Amino acid sequence: MKNYYDLLEVTPKASKEIIEKAYRVLIKKYHPDLYHGEERIYAENKLRDLNEAYHVLSNDFLREQYDMELEKERKFNNEKVANNSYRQQNNNFNNQNEQSKTRNNRQEKEEKPHKVGTIMSMVDLLKEVFKKRNKKEGPRKLQKEDKIAAVLTLIIVIVIGVALWFIPFTHSFIRDLIPF
Repeated sequence: MKNYYDLLEVTPKASKEIIEKAYRVLIKKYHPDLYHGEERIYAENKLRDLNEAYHVLSNDFLREQYDMELEKERKFNNEKVANNSYRQQNNNFNNQNEQSKTRNNRQEKEEKPHKVGTIMSMVDLLKEVFKKRNKKEGPRKLQKEDKIAAVLTLIIVIVIGVALWFIPFTHSFIRDLIPF
């Protein structure tokens, strides 16, 4: 919504005489005959807005309705700002909760025992072996962990291969991979 008071450069408490004087000064200032090219188009649009503002603010009934709508808009914008600040505070609180949940989930995963016999447990175990591998130093431990990682990887590949063997449309693909 356009603020007609700002267009006419007057305060909302301005009298009819002040509004009329401001209108006449601005009409002279933005008359399209004084400008050329793009400035003329701007002046025409400004003149149109000034005429609309003067028409509304010079009529007591229209001005009263306009003031009520302007006040509603101000209240709405104030509520919107208040709601946005409330949402921002709520989002900050939610982000902090999510961060703490993520930390808790990481701790639970680190503490959670593995279920023996599932492929995912083997994958998790393999991940842990590789994580520990980078942290520890020493040739003896590194060799042992390399062997464990290789065996686990081989077991996972075999299990996946056997599973694919029994699926009808992948059976021929797996048969072609096996050299014997």
